[in-house]
Amino acid sequence: MKESIVSLTRKLIEFRTVEKDRINAAAEYCSEWLAANGVHARVLDNEGLKSVVSIIGKEGPTVILNGHLDVVPAGPDQFIPYVAEGKLYGRGSFDMLGSVAVMMHVMAELVQEELPCKVMLALVPDEEKGGQKGTKYLVEHGLIGDVVICGETTNLDIAVQAKGLLQLEIEIEGVSAHGSRPWLGDNAILNAVETYKKIEALPIFNVSTPYFEHPSLNLARIQAGQAINQVPDRCIMDLDIRYLPGQNPAVLLSEIKGVVNGTIRVLSEGEPVQTNPDHPLIVRLQKTAEHIRGRNIELFGQHGTADTRFYAARGIPAVEFGPCGANHHGKNEYVETESLLTFKEILTEYICGF
Repeated sequence: MKESIVSLTRKLIEFRTVEKDRINAAAEYCSEWLAANGVHARVLDNEGLKSVVSIIGKEGPTVILNGHLDVVPAGPDQFIPYVAEGKLYGRGSFDMLGSVAVMMHVMAELVQEELPCKVMLALVPDEEKGGQKGTKYLVEHGLIGDVVICGETTNLDIAVQAKGLLQLEIEIEGVSAHGSRPWLGDNAILNAVETYKKIEALPIFNVSTPYFEHPSLNLARIQAGQAINQVPDRCIMDLDIRYLPGQNPAVLLSEIKGVVNGTIRVLSEGEPVQTNPDHPLIVRLQKTAEHIRGRNIELFGQHGTADTRFYAARGIPAVEFGPCGANHHGKNEYVETESLLTFKEILTEYICGF
């Protein structure tokens, strides 16, 4: 079984699912693979991006297995997967094509069983770019359930919370002058740096919770200057803010506006996830994982956002839970092959135990 999961993961990596046509090709392949293994699947197209949805079981609560097919860009060599020392290397192996392969195998194994619940597999095309055309679209069209497991990068622990997302573009003005006489101008880049320091010092970034030490603030990009011999009169900086569950993004934005002498534009935002760790379906997932692994399973907060937020916004308990690995979004990304099998065993026991 492990060899089959690894083989499918390798195949998905080779699709190079960064751009739309490659993502759609992978979605069609997943649909065909499921059909060949006795699982009926639908391919849903939303504005040119394809999701794959499959449901097995006839009655009872619905467990959603959610996985994304898209990956972040990488060099060509990272799309040539290989196995070494029990690790499968390649872009998306950990985030999260390994989980997708496991979930597909779970569906194929259980399709002929008399299940105590229904299982919905949702393979989506755009989690890395916000999930608007994939998971959000599915949720808005009624493809929801009673509990959600997103197979994200958790090393077989369970993320019950995730930070919220607030990404801003801030434009700061200055006064242009000749580069040899900078005192005659007002350098917009220096003004932006001072503005960033004021934002960084705000009390809103010193809040903590049981799952998080503090929110995060990343100065992700600066655009300014037209010539090296000219004082720049305009600077645009992009901020990536990840705020904590319980914080109000409107309050955050208001506080930031209070120290910015410039124009602020919201680029992207996403709600935090705050799943109740004592929810019976989450407690049972934790106990199932502990039974299979033979160790305590940590409940934790995830720093990044995921498609769990679209389900959580509907009041559905949603967690991130996936295999072991490292270096997602970086060089030498890998997933531990043995953990893929463990992940499958946990999902199977959890589903069959309803």
